Amino acid sequence: MRLRNIPGSREAIAESQYVIHEEETRAGSWHEIFENDHPIYIEIGMGKGQFLMELARRNPDINYVGIEKYSSVLIRALEKMEEEETPLSNICFIRMDAEDIVKVFAKNEVDRIYLNFSDPWPKDRHAKRRLTSKEFMARYDQILVPDGQVEFKTDNRGLFDYSLEAIPEAGWEIEMHTFDLHHSEYAEGNVMTEYETKFSGEGK
Repeated sequence: MRLRNIPGSREAIAESQYVIHEEETRAGSWHEIFENDHPIYIEIGMGKGQFLMELARRNPDINYVGIEKYSSVLIRALEKMEEEETPLSNICFIRMDAEDIVKVFAKNEVDRIYLNFSDPWPKDRHAKRRLTSKEFMARYDQILVPDGQVEFKTDNRGLFDYSLEAIPEAGWEIEMHTFDLHHSEYAEGNVMTEYETKFSGEGK
């Protein structure tokens, strides 16, 4: 991943009405933040926000929280939000490290988690940083409702193969998987990320 500093991004994030700051929230407070009791879906590593914002448009009765670690990426999502003709009231963002999700989400507070094109962390010594590692699956177990789901997409075959082994070892059941999402029965209704749109358009 190549990132560059964007001058003023931290200040813009601090002032944005769409950002919930980590120090301002607490586990169990998200229904208060959204002022309703709708299900809560989160995306970890949301990038520029295209995927989550499209879901928010399609599903007004679901609350979406986008988690992004990097200010230089989050600022792009905020710019997209400012361009919306009709403000999306069912989505907000938080800049934080995903390792801390159990500090801001309570037991049974989240209904679904999306992991899209996550950093593969290819070196073995970094395995616990992978978002499908047993360490992260244990975190998800703490915040998801009993029948909650994790949806995972990647173009990295090494990470996918690793996940097929690591997820069951973490005590989870894989309900379905495919090695070619865009040409499978699951393609219908698939919402693509910016990254996915670009590379799919190139036939990759």
